[in-house]
Amino acid sequence: MSEVDLTLLFESHARSCDPNDFQGQVMRTPYGKSAGPDQVAMIVAAIGKALDIGPHDVLLDLCCGNGAITDPIFARCRGGLGVDFTPYLIEVAKTNFERSPDRLYLLADALEYVETTDDTKRFTKALCYGAFQYLAESKAIGVLAALRRRVPNLQRMFIGNLPDLDRVGNFFEGDIPSPDELKRHDTLFGIWRTEQEMATLAAGCGWRTEFSRMPSAFHAAHYRFDATLVKRSLKNTVTTWLRPIWRPYRRSSRFPRG
Repeated sequence: MSEVDLTLLFESHARSCDPNDFQGQVMRTPYGKSAGPDQVAMIVAAIGKALDIGPHDVLLDLCCGNGAITDPIFARCRGGLGVDFTPYLIEVAKTNFERSPDRLYLLADALEYVETTDDTKRFTKALCYGAFQYLAESKAIGVLAALRRRVPNLQRMFIGNLPDLDRVGNFFEGDIPSPDELKRHDTLFGIWRTEQEMATLAAGCGWRTEFSRMPSAFHAAHYRFDATLVKRSLKNTVTTWLRPIWRPYRRSSRFPRG
C-alpha cells in the first residue's frame, strides 16, 4: 500500500459514480459491487442498537459522507447534523437527504467543527462510520477529546467498521503489509487497531469503550469491529492520563523495610 491523497481520492471517486449509487460513492463496495439493501439494513440496525437511539435524541454524524447511512438514523430520532470534508458528498447529501431544519449537512473538517462550533448542547448521540481509521492519530485524539470536553449532553458515540489488527490475516490472502503500513491513516484501509488499542485511545480522551461485531452475513464481519464510546467520569480520565507519569515515582518509593 502507498500514500493516498484522501481528499482527492474521496472526491474523485464519488464523482465517478452514478449520482444515485449512494453506497458506491462512499466505496462501500464488497466484492466490487455496491452494498445491497440487506447490508445497509444491518449497518443501520447495528448503529441504532449500539447508540440506543430514541425519538428524543439529536445525532451528530462526523465524516457522514453522502448521508445515505445518516438519514435512516435521523429518521429514528429528532434529526441532527452530518459533517464531512468532501464537497461532492455533501452536495449529494443536501440534494437527496437534507430536510431543513431537522436534518442538515455541513461541509467542514470533523476536528475543526467539534473544536469551534457553538452548537454543542443539543447533541445527545454521535456517529463516525467507516471513516475514523482515516484520521491521523493526533486528529483522532483531538476529535474524541473535543467531543468529551465541548458536547455536554453527548451520551454515546458509535465508531463503526474499524479494521481489526488482530484479524488482519483474515483479509489479506498474500503478504500482510508491514506494521508501519498498517499504522498509517493515509492508505486505502487507514489505521488497523486492536480492540485494546482503541480502548486505550478512547480512555485517554475520557471514554469507556464497548465492542461489538456485525452478524456473519455482513461482508466485513471477519476482519472489522465496532466500538461504542460511553463517557467516563472525570476522576477516571485523570487517572488514565497520570498513571504513566506516576508509576516511576511510585516504584522509586518502594524501599525495603529494615
